[in-house]
Amino acid sequence: MTRVAAIDCGTNSIRLLVADLDPGTGELVDLDRRMIIVRLGQGVDRTGRLAPDALQRTFAACREYATLIKEYGAEKIRFVATSASRDAENRDDFVRGVLDILGVEPEVITGDQEAEFSFTGATGGLPGHEERLVVDIGGGSTEFVVGARHVRAARSVDIGCVRLTERHALSDPATPEEIAAVRADIEAALDLAEETVPLREARSLVGLAGSVTTVAGIALGLEAYESEAIHHSVISYERVRDITSSLLESTHDERMAIPVMHPGRVDVIGAGALVLLTIMERIGAREVVVSEHDILDGIAWSLVGQGTS
Repeated sequence: MTRVAAIDCGTNSIRLLVADLDPGTGELVDLDRRMIIVRLGQGVDRTGRLAPDALQRTFAACREYATLIKEYGAEKIRFVATSASRDAENRDDFVRGVLDILGVEPEVITGDQEAEFSFTGATGGLPGHEERLVVDIGGGSTEFVVGARHVRAARSVDIGCVRLTERHALSDPATPEEIAAVRADIEAALDLAEETVPLREARSLVGLAGSVTTVAGIALGLEAYESEAIHHSVISYERVRDITSSLLESTHDERMAIPVMHPGRVDVIGAGALVLLTIMERIGAREVVVSEHDILDGIAWSLVGQGTS
């Protein structure tokens, strides 16, 4: 077993996985898996820069993670930064801050690399080797990957729950006109994705990240967020459609009262759910398999030479 620490810093959240890996058996044993909402991408779509407050929130989370990594004695660390830091003019400030705190330089990966990490992490525990479409709905971007044993095609497009919410200044609740504008944005991004990824050829749909897992928790009627119950749950198109409508039509306080809702997702979950629904409608998916294993697991496996580098 090799003990590793994987960090995924996205537009909305920064997440840590400390795990023991056995490359020979493919076993991954979680020691610690956690998330902090930092909204690193706050305002990036409008200003092109990482906000000072957002950087400070992110650095505070990094200091917490540095303490945990030291306590667990992880042998290897990899810090991957995705959409927001990839787009920002002042990303060097972010890189220097992370390096000072954690001793490793954040790798600002491409959208295609992000997609491959997500695919490796998401499909590792699924039975069989049928061709799947893996969709990772983040805060700033959404990754589409089609593959079976290996990635056949991948594409990252700039639609995510935070970016769409900010771009369209969604009201509370969203108006029909705003929802239509967001849908049009998503449809245009799907057109781009389909230029290189055969979205409709996969036999099953696998959904990752907080928007998808939150919709799953609501669909399952959970009284609290339960990772084990959500992982590999199967949610029908009808349930996704009804939940999305409910989220878009509800107020901030009504969404906040949902038992599985993380406070950091309250304002952006409607847009995230709409991304999932629109994808399902585009490809004619009758259900989505929900995975709690995602880019973090892919990053972890890369530290022992498996999956993408």
